[in-house]
Amino acid sequence: MLVNLTINDLAVVKSLDLELAQGMSVLTGETGAGKSILLTALGLALGDRADSGYVRPDAKRAEINLTFDLSDAPNAQQWLVDNELDDDGQCLIRRVVNQDGRSKAYINNTPVTLQALQSLSETLVEIHGQHAHLSLLNPDQQRRLLDVYGKNLALLEQTNASYKNWQHTHKELTSLQKASKDQGEREELLRYQIEELQQLDLRDFSYAALSEEHSKLANLGQILSSGQAQVESLYEGDVSVASLLNGCLRELTDLARFAPELSEICALLSEARIQSEEAALQLRRFLEAQQADPVHLDELETQIGVVQSLSRKHHVLPDELPDVLAKLSNELDNLTHSSERIDALSLACEKLLDDYRQLASDLSARRIAAAAELQRHISAMIKELGMPQGEFLVAVTALESDVPKLNGNDKIEFLVSANPGLPPKPLAKVASGGELSRISLAIQVTTSNDKTTPTMIFDEVDSGIGGGIAEIVGQKLRALSLGRQVLCVTHLPQVAAQAHWHLYVQKNQQTDITSSGVRLLADAERVEEVARMLGGVNITANTLAHAEEMLAQALADPVGH
Repeated sequence: MLVNLTINDLAVVKSLDLELAQGMSVLTGETGAGKSILLTALGLALGDRADSGYVRPDAKRAEINLTFDLSDAPNAQQWLVDNELDDDGQCLIRRVVNQDGRSKAYINNTPVTLQALQSLSETLVEIHGQHAHLSLLNPDQQRRLLDVYGKNLALLEQTNASYKNWQHTHKELTSLQKASKDQGEREELLRYQIEELQQLDLRDFSYAALSEEHSKLANLGQILSSGQAQVESLYEGDVSVASLLNGCLRELTDLARFAPELSEICALLSEARIQSEEAALQLRRFLEAQQADPVHLDELETQIGVVQSLSRKHHVLPDELPDVLAKLSNELDNLTHSSERIDALSLACEKLLDDYRQLASDLSARRIAAAAELQRHISAMIKELGMPQGEFLVAVTALESDVPKLNGNDKIEFLVSANPGLPPKPLAKVASGGELSRISLAIQVTTSNDKTTPTMIFDEVDSGIGGGIAEIVGQKLRALSLGRQVLCVTHLPQVAAQAHWHLYVQKNQQTDITSSGVRLLADAERVEEVARMLGGVNITANTLAHAEEMLAQALADPVGH
């Protein structure tokens, strides 16, 4: 449960350090005192979206810290262990919101993502907002409440996994079946395109090598004439490189007799002569090996033209044509064997459909059983809450379509009959605002009894009721707090009187910037606050006596702390 809440510089709260205990705690105070900001702080700390508007004026950042006792929260303990955030059993949550609206979240002083924070929060706190009755009109919310009450979530998860498997297989089957209608034309086109590409012999295809060979043949005349001229210059001409080197070498060799240091230069010239002669010989052999081949040149030009044409046709570079051939061949192979694949997928779809229908049938049976129990409990509770003729029904009907659906094949609808003799109708068409609030509260209390969440927060869920009904609401919330922590924001003295702990929210306007504070009321202060809630501005002795009586009756109630 939540044992401590600290807030710094969040909206109207400058600084707050609040200790909380097990049982039922109420938050009361004048309108506008700041009760809602406490729930805002809890929401932020538990993973709600943040923005710069939450930061108190003139402050650099807002910070909220929550401390939980996990002795009554085994799911939270396991979550911390699974996510390697366990710290000797403690659970500290911190959320920091900066002036620019950016925020950071920490669990046991380790930075975490907002998603991780929200995941842990689901095991710790459950918040019922003052507009919960509006979400109750949503069919998905009605289904979710029934499945939570009936402990169907594991089976629902299996059903949805089965649905997704069937959907994936069915989608592939439908795609293949659709493709098979045009299979003949597609196969003919693929074969034609493959034959075009296969004519190029793409096994070791290199467009660069092909272009190089073509360039050499196309310029062979220039290569031969220029090459022969260089053979003459190097070796065969009257004034060749070789003859010049020989002359230099003879002269310097004679001089080396008088200047021995010229011997090294002679060695270099001798090596140059040998290299130039070898170069001339290799060039001559190369030229002799060349042979004009106009026919092959035409073939190369044709092949390059085909390559360029096919590259443009398939919108790829020339060297990517082998990949195109492989892709087309693979598609043709798949089409050729698609009938076998269609048969296999058809069998798989039938098996997956049978699995889904069995799971959906089991889910429907459990929903029907849970619906009967849920409607009985809620009908009894709304009678206690001032609807003596009211009947609450949970209709579970099979969808008309046999096609599998996410969340099963059931239509779930909450119905109510407020008066005898009238057929039940959907909540949105029958219930008034006050009736809807009472029905919502009855559902929340009923579906919360079997939950493992240690802390539950109710934000003015008692709006729209009063008198003796309000006292019953308070009693229900008090009963719900047995073995867990219930925190309730209320304007009703009948609800406040039922609490084990009474927290008072007070606005302070002694400084330029308004601030709010919270304090735990002593017994005498509780009497005064309940009297204020009963009597408004003028609190009489009778009002105080009435407040004392309400608190005494709650204390004498067998549902105690």
